[in-house]
Amino acid sequence: MQTTISSKYQVVIPKPVRERLGLKPKQKLTVLEKDGMLILIPQTPLHKLRGIASDADLTGFREKEDRL
Repeated sequence: MQTTISSKYQVVIPKPVRERLGLKPKQKLTVLEKDGMLILIPQTPLHKLRGIASDADLTGFREKEDRL
């Protein structure tokens, strides 16, 4: 897919990509530049991240007091 930069430096994200990523109007994106590439990362509200690590295996991790 391709898009074009407008004279106002605006870029349209193609509809299939918006739908696949669940992007909404006025949603914030983080813009990163690395090695000549632009990377757009949708910002996720903190409340949506709640519980994402609830099934994480914590065996083998040291307690804070045991760390050097």
